[in-house]
Amino acid sequence: MTKRPLFLAIGGLLAMAAGIGVGRFVYTPILPPMIEALSLTKSQAGLIASANFIGYLAGALLAAVRLPGTRRTWLLGSLAVNALCLAAMGLVATLPLFLLLRLMAGMASAFALIFSSALVLDRLASAGRSPLSAVHFAGVGIGIAVSAALVAILVKQGAAWSSLWFASAIVALVLSLAVAWLVPPDSVAAGGAPSPARTAVSFDFLALAAAYGLFGFGYIITATFIVDMVRGAASIAHLEPYIWVLFGVSAAPSVALWTRLGRSWGVLRTFAIASLVEAAGVAASALWLHTASVIVAAVFVGGTFMGLTALGLIGARESGGGAPRSRIALVTASFSAGQILGPAFAGYAYDVTGSLAMPSLVAGIALMLAALLSVVADAWRRRWIS
Repeated sequence: MTKRPLFLAIGGLLAMAAGIGVGRFVYTPILPPMIEALSLTKSQAGLIASANFIGYLAGALLAAVRLPGTRRTWLLGSLAVNALCLAAMGLVATLPLFLLLRLMAGMASAFALIFSSALVLDRLASAGRSPLSAVHFAGVGIGIAVSAALVAILVKQGAAWSSLWFASAIVALVLSLAVAWLVPPDSVAAGGAPSPARTAVSFDFLALAAAYGLFGFGYIITATFIVDMVRGAASIAHLEPYIWVLFGVSAAPSVALWTRLGRSWGVLRTFAIASLVEAAGVAASALWLHTASVIVAAVFVGGTFMGLTALGLIGARESGGGAPRSRIALVTASFSAGQILGPAFAGYAYDVTGSLAMPSLVAGIALMLAALLSVVADAWRRRWIS
């Protein structure tokens, strides 16, 4: 019995690795070879990224309504679609098809996050093993690191950009099969009545949702373009094979760190501190493009974005009554709205100015506003709820 919660947490880790770490973020290290081979502009690259996040938003909204079947069924189905979309990216070479596939993959990623989190976190809480949620969320960083290392090895061997997508699809498929083995059957329905209105409109929940959206905008520009920025600067181009691996390695243990601090300092206060750390990392990549600054950016942004994701989901679960899954879906929708705007805005700004400095600075400001909103929400919650 004592091993079952750990196996479940590892299943959640692998689901997050496949659906988010590989499914969503492998685009970042594959992007530079795609730009070079297909002569994509930064605006087009940003649109492809934004299409993924539009799908993510649609998936989050759909997951908030009543759906047939169990949570496990939807989780495994989303992971299968994710692997198929990854493979299909290597079979096409036109912008409309890239947009369609990344849109579908985004929906699959949202389902993977929402249903794995609802399934795993609820079961861990029932078993009195909530601290194991850090294992679940560590999957994103591990998926990023593993897929980044794989892409770097294949690029060094001269693999075509399409082969990078095929290899990523195989990794995602293997991880998904392991999820099916580790996560036992689930009798809980995937759907359910939406949360009561008071949950959606409570002040602290709205403030947290807004902060979560600003966080989504704030981190995604660096997370999408950091590898391309490194490749484009001759003095640091040698870091390209390593910088995204460092990003993922920094992300893997970050959830355990930030959630532990959240238990000591409070979830919303810790969210504010992590937002400021991330803002510093984003600013570093914007103001000083050299070895030290991109390492700081990779460690600070990589080391906070999943911690912030976990803190936001935990905060949503704690902010009122009703179905936790619906609140998770609603803040995820806000988060994805920020992600949609970020890459498209950054790509357009780059094509106009020839630099990502301005959009990165705007992203840093957004993260500082997110910190402010979370502090305000924390003060309101302590005064009116405690």
